[in-house]
Amino acid sequence: MTTTGIDYKTDTTTTTKLMPHYNVIVHNDDEHSFPFVVEIFNKVLRYDIDKCTRLAWDVHRNGRSIVWTGTLEVAELKKEQLANCGKDPYGDLKIDAPLVVTIEISV
Repeated sequence: MTTTGIDYKTDTTTTTKLMPHYNVIVHNDDEHSFPFVVEIFNKVLRYDIDKCTRLAWDVHRNGRSIVWTGTLEVAELKKEQLANCGKDPYGDLKIDAPLVVTIEISV
């Protein structure tokens, strides 16, 4: 029997790489009413009314707010759901434009 001089040891160490998280961000606009924004946060994100109201105020005061953080696939779903909530029944303009929603990688 001959030996080739090759060591066939296997590397048994593994490292776990965590998936990055993504922020769903809602941007302020002049078209959508405050009650509509609160209502869609409640409907899509399933937050209680107090949290939805706080987030809506955050959007209003700061021009944008991180409303949800998680995996990319779910962030994309939340973005679509928020942007496609239909017409604002409370606004004076009865605008049909979607909310401005973006996704950014969480730092």
